[in-house]
Amino acid sequence: MHWLDILIFTLYFVFMLSVGIYFFRRNKNMDDYYVGGRKMGAWHIGLSVVATDVGGGFSIGLGGLGFVMGISGSWLLFTGLLGAWLSAVFLIPKVSNLSRKHNLLSFPQFLKNSFNPRVAFIAGIISAIGYLGFTSSQILAGAKLASASFPALSLNQALIIMGVIAVVYTVIGGLKAVIYTDTIQWSLLLFGLVFIALPFSYFSIGGISEIKETLPSEFLKFSNVTWQQVVNWFATILPIWFIGMTLYQRIYAAGTIKTARKAWFIAGIFEYPVMAFTGALLGMFAKVAFDQGIIPLSEFNDGTTIDPELGLPLLLKTILPVGLTGIILSAYFSAIMSTADSCLMAASGNIVTDILKIKTSKKVLRLSQMATFLLGAFALILSLWAPSVLDLMLYSYAFMVSGLFIPVLAALFHKNPSSTGAFWAMILGGSTTLGLTVSQFELPLHLDPNIFGISISLITYLFLSKVLHK
Repeated sequence: MHWLDILIFTLYFVFMLSVGIYFFRRNKNMDDYYVGGRKMGAWHIGLSVVATDVGGGFSIGLGGLGFVMGISGSWLLFTGLLGAWLSAVFLIPKVSNLSRKHNLLSFPQFLKNSFNPRVAFIAGIISAIGYLGFTSSQILAGAKLASASFPALSLNQALIIMGVIAVVYTVIGGLKAVIYTDTIQWSLLLFGLVFIALPFSYFSIGGISEIKETLPSEFLKFSNVTWQQVVNWFATILPIWFIGMTLYQRIYAAGTIKTARKAWFIAGIFEYPVMAFTGALLGMFAKVAFDQGIIPLSEFNDGTTIDPELGLPLLLKTILPVGLTGIILSAYFSAIMSTADSCLMAASGNIVTDILKIKTSKKVLRLSQMATFLLGAFALILSLWAPSVLDLMLYSYAFMVSGLFIPVLAALFHKNPSSTGAFWAMILGGSTTLGLTVSQFELPLHLDPNIFGISISLITYLFLSKVLHK
């Protein structure tokens, strides 16, 4: 990589760390650290939401889908649009009202108000585990991008570098730093991909005629996806909008229902169609470049196997001129950082407020930062074991969704929600998904384990709430 690209890249990280240091000096309590003082604006929150949800993991993962299936990979983020808008209508009013009344800091605290402390405690454990996995997926996404961009770096070396940067930045900044830098990071990513990466990639591979000649015809069709894939994506991703700790923190940070709803509608549009088509198209372009020999096979791993998720970063590294490469790489790392820091903040909030149940004080602020650091270190270790960004993300999503989605729906729509039903729905739903995933048992119709986990959770809740009436 040219020295100018390295300089741009380095200056970007220095700037992001500087923002973290600035808010480190301004954070006074846990409200500042975990919910940004509850006075954030709609655009800042909306861009932070989409930056967190899409981020680098889905950017890299979408590129991988575009590489193997074409434009149909964009359906993955249609779930984001529906999830954002449905939660804006049904979830935000109740959560926002409870937040103003009880000064909530976390998602499990919302469940505590509908059920009991035992339900909130188990929810905190499930959420913390899920977000640790999701944080690891973002570190892995950054490492794949770094190792593809800097050939001298092995994947493990890149993992350590990315992990240290993401963890240190998050520990010192808190949610205010996360939301403000998310706005910058997402704007940089959007500008870089739409106005630099897309046109340069399109013309570098020869335009539409070369795309049609090189790719199978199904790559250009929206039907190049099985119904099972669509069902699995919907069941795994759409419910996260109702149970994601990162999203509850931003509802609390918004302060009012109107601000939070506006933010969610903004986020939905940026998810689909904007990012959905951008990521899938760039993945397709990478496939064309690979088939044309612009990206040689030797660039992929050991020269004998192909990691589709490396296609997009390798394409950008190959075709972009000096200076623009640094901008695009900074944009991708921006997206990765914006998701990693939010998920790490969520896991830390679960540990401190829901599992350890520590009360607000100046000393607790420092303890929160220490917890964030230790969890970040654990997430880095986990990322060393994971081969696929998208798989790790979807597994983390599935574990949280199968345990938490049904209790949240009960809290929203059941007139007399059952605490016992919610407790066992979380235990059995999450355990079912985890057991089926680890055992790799062949499931009917190739459906995701999460679907069976949610089904067990629903059956458990309905049965116990009807039998016990409590």
